[in-house]
Amino acid sequence: MQLTAKLSAVLPEQTGAGKNGQWKKQDIIVETDGQYPKKVCISLWGEKFDRNLLNVGNKLTISFDIESREFNGKWYTDVKAWKVESAGNAGSSHSQPVDTYNPPVYEPQGGSAIVDDDCPF
Repeated sequence: MQLTAKLSAVLPEQTGAGKNGQWKKQDIIVETDGQYPKKVCISLWGEKFDRNLLNVGNKLTISFDIESREFNGKWYTDVKAWKVESAGNAGSSHSQPVDTYNPPVYEPQGGSAIVDDDCPF
């Protein structure tokens, strides 16, 4: 999945040790655009992202996975980013050319196309 949103908070980095060794996690809060903006907490694991992008107010494009798990009868959902990019160039995508429709020209099997200027359609 992918989301483009404004960075509104960078939470303190968390570190620890697990059965697979040391781990590092950075949670960020982003806010979506629109009439009813939503805030989303996204986890960034390890060193797979550019820390220079994590400035409050930056517009980011985040590719992520959502995963839920059950523990003691309660469900917990994680939003884990696997790619974070600046969305500074995202606005330029509106300037892409629009495909135009070119209707096919009917040509009978024998050769040339039918030309009839009096055709009502």
